[in-house]
Amino acid sequence: MLRVGINGYGTIGKRVADAVQAQPDMELVGVAKTRPNFEAERAVANDYPLYAAIEDRADQFDDAGIEIAGMVEELVEESDVIVDACPSGIGEQNSEMYDEYDTPALYQGGESADFVDASFNARANYSDSIDADHVRVVSCNTTGLSRLTAPLREEYGIEKVRATLVRRGGDPAQTGRGPINDIVPDPVTLPSHHGPDVKTIFPDLDIDTLGLKVPATLMHMHSLNVTLETEAEAEDVRDLLEDESRLFVLPDHYDIDGAGKLKEYAQDVGRPRGDIWENCIWGESITTEGKDLYLFQAIHQESDVIPENIDAIRAVTNSADAEESIETTNDSLGMGL
Repeated sequence: MLRVGINGYGTIGKRVADAVQAQPDMELVGVAKTRPNFEAERAVANDYPLYAAIEDRADQFDDAGIEIAGMVEELVEESDVIVDACPSGIGEQNSEMYDEYDTPALYQGGESADFVDASFNARANYSDSIDADHVRVVSCNTTGLSRLTAPLREEYGIEKVRATLVRRGGDPAQTGRGPINDIVPDPVTLPSHHGPDVKTIFPDLDIDTLGLKVPATLMHMHSLNVTLETEAEAEDVRDLLEDESRLFVLPDHYDIDGAGKLKEYAQDVGRPRGDIWENCIWGESITTEGKDLYLFQAIHQESDVIPENIDAIRAVTNSADAEESIETTNDSLGMGL
C-alpha cells in the first residue's frame, strides 16, 4: 500500500484525500492544516489524522477542541509521497522540507513549472514523472486542454490550437474574489498563461490562448478552434472524443445548455460535492470546416485535477503504468457520466 500524506486540506486537498481513500492500493496517512476551521473539523470527523502545518499555531487546534496527530514534519516522514495542496507559491517553499525527509512530492498548477522535474497529465505524458522527486499536476484549464489535445494529436496531428477561456471569477467559497459585476480581460496582454502552461506538457505544440474573467463561480468555459494536419469529419471527431474516459461528450437530448445544468446533473447522478472530473464537451458544438475543428467545453475547476493527482502518485512511486493507473483511478472514483 502506498502511504500518502496531504499538506493542505482546502478545495483540492480534501478532494484528493477522499480520492486516496477510494484507491485499492493507497492509504491516507493524514492531512495538514495551518489553522482550525470547518475543514479541519470535518477532517477529524472523517477519521483523517490531522497534523498542524505551523508549529506556532498548534495550540489553536487544542483551543478549538480539535485533536491533532502531530506536526506536518511527522506527516512527511511517515508518507511514501506527499500531495502539496497549499496555496500557490507555498509548495515551492515546502519543497526543502520534502527533500529533507527524502519524500517525493506532487504540487498543484499554481506553482512554478521551473522548480519541478516534470509537469504532469496522465493522458499525455505519464511516463515523464516516473520516479521523479518533484512533479507539478498542471492546472484545471491546462488539464482540460491537455486531455483534449492528446487524442487529436495522435489521430489527426495538430497545426495550431486557438483557445478562448471564459473563466469563473472565483470558486464558490472564495468570497474575497467577488461578487464582481464586470467582464475583465485576464490578462489584457496575449497570450494568457494557459498556452505556455500547455507547452509544459506538449513542448512543440503551437497554441495561443486568451482569457476573460466573468462574474460566475460554477465552471470555466473554453471556446476552441483547432487546425488539424488532416481533414476530419465532425462525426469521426465526436466518436474519437467519446472513446476517451475523461472526456464527457454531452448527448444532444440531455438539453444541458450551460454550466448551471451541468452542475445540477452532477448532483443528480450522485457525484460528491457535485464534482465533475471530466471535460464536458457539447456534442452539438463539434464542427469541422476542412482541417478546422471547433467546439465548446466546460471545465470544473474544483475537481478535474483530482484523478490526475491520484495517477501522479503512482507515477512518482513507479507503482503502475499509465494504462493501469488510469483504469484503476477511473474505476475507484466512478468516472464516466
